[in-house]
Amino acid sequence: MNGRITITPDVCSGRPVVRDTRIAAQTVLEFLAAGDSIDDVLAEYPALTREDVQACLDYASRLMANHYSVVPVA
Repeated sequence: MNGRITITPDVCSGRPVVRDTRIAAQTVLEFLAAGDSIDDVLAEYPALTREDVQACLDYASRLMANHYSVVPVA
């Protein structure tokens, strides 16, 4: 990720964002999950680079490497 994804309590309520922006990694991933291409994301967010989008994917991949348990609530 090379520091491209940052978490700062004062920026976007501490959500992971692309460095030097207020663009949440989640937002980038949601565009990709909806079927948009990387070029579509770059057109929508000109402040991003292809490497930034790749860093969002890398970040999500690293999160998924952790072990989670889903527990029903209520």
